[in-house]
Amino acid sequence: MQLIIPMAGKGTRMRPHTLTTPKPLISIIGKPIVAHLIKRIIAVCPIKINTIGFVIHPSFGKTVEKELGLLAKSVNKKSKIYYQNTPLGTAHAIFCAQELLHDKVIVAFADTIFESNQMFDISLESIIGVKKIKDPTSFGIVETNKENKIQKFVEKPKKFISDLAIIGVYYFKQAQHLFKAIEYLIHKEIQKNGEYQLTDALKNMQKSIQFTAQHMDDWLDFGCVTATLEAHKKILQKKNNLIQSNDNNNHTKFIPPVWCGKNVHIKNAVIGPYVSLGDNTVVNKGKISNSILQASNHVEDAVIENSFLGEFVKVSGGKLCHSSVGAYSTIIYQN
Repeated sequence: MQLIIPMAGKGTRMRPHTLTTPKPLISIIGKPIVAHLIKRIIAVCPIKINTIGFVIHPSFGKTVEKELGLLAKSVNKKSKIYYQNTPLGTAHAIFCAQELLHDKVIVAFADTIFESNQMFDISLESIIGVKKIKDPTSFGIVETNKENKIQKFVEKPKKFISDLAIIGVYYFKQAQHLFKAIEYLIHKEIQKNGEYQLTDALKNMQKSIQFTAQHMDDWLDFGCVTATLEAHKKILQKKNNLIQSNDNNNHTKFIPPVWCGKNVHIKNAVIGPYVSLGDNTVVNKGKISNSILQASNHVEDAVIENSFLGEFVKVSGGKLCHSSVGAYSTIIYQN
């Protein structure tokens, strides 16, 4: 079994954070988003995954490539880096890792995390992860029969056809079929808005392949800052390692769930609920709730609510609410 993770996108909806860090490598509760994804893929795969193929843009650089290699090594997998030089769509991104498109393959897009207690049935020809949603008009959706066999793919339907959204996780028993379907799109230059779409390849494959929908227990989206904060909240809700203060001298109250990284120092503060504080963060006076603070933040006499702060951010005085602050920023409120 091989795993392909396309992650070459610029992540424009997550700016300013993606100006310094590729979106899949943004840390959520101490781990990159892509690390959470890999953990969940391994959990639902009944056989060993040998290689993880990361499809990235060359501009990500060697430091990112090294980090991805170490991430794969941490779960005892080989890693390979493939480049998508031009943003030509989801199908094209997968095709960039074409040497892995043989035998059994899982494809998982890196800006999504799912929860499932059900293993993949790898005896099936193909599996597509789906989740019921309230508004299907903004997603690719599938229509299924009573046996969960997919009858139709529709991209962003204007009228209701189904409420089963494609979450971006796929299994193919014989990936050669996917290779040929994408190759056909590229050869015939079948594009939408200048891109080769995976949905078009799947439609072509339907002539000879039976797709089965697998319902996921949950689907966490990291498309934008608001969605990331909501996903962060859901992940924290399932954590058991809730932080509690044992030092009566620091005058700090924790309202769980809260996660703290290494070497975090807090005094005279109220932290939580739904807060994660990255390594080497310092909080002296203040109140923080429903927020993500990446590594090496320094908060002095401030209130932070519903916000996402990048690395090495300094906030002094005042209140941040529904804010997205990029790395290496300094915010000082004057009375």
